[in-house]
Amino acid sequence: MAYDIRLVKLITGDLALGKWEEGEHKLKDIAVIQTMPTQNGGVQMMLLPFGYPFENEITGEMSLDHVIYVYKTFPDELKTKYMEASSNLTLSTPGDLERLKNMAGPGGGAGGKGISLIK
Repeated sequence: MAYDIRLVKLITGDLALGKWEEGEHKLKDIAVIQTMPTQNGGVQMMLLPFGYPFENEITGEMSLDHVIYVYKTFPDELKTKYMEASSNLTLSTPGDLERLKNMAGPGGGAGGKGISLIK
């Protein structure tokens, strides 16, 4: 099932990601984006459950009445990280399969360099 993942700005000023449910007028399984300065003067983004620190799972829902802006575009990497965090699965990218083939050695069999697919 494909989800319509949207990045929104809430009336609180928070940036949130969630599964857009237009028919139900809700945003479900909400995560917030928090930025933290790094030592070299840059910024690191963290994806956290909306209910953090009291909830550790990406759950919950809110009315779209609390959304003041919907971003038309945002990085696919952010969408992938959200899906991984909300589903507890690791999603692959097109280059991952090629890297696995190269690591496995000739013939792509078990005689390779030892690949662990379990995190």
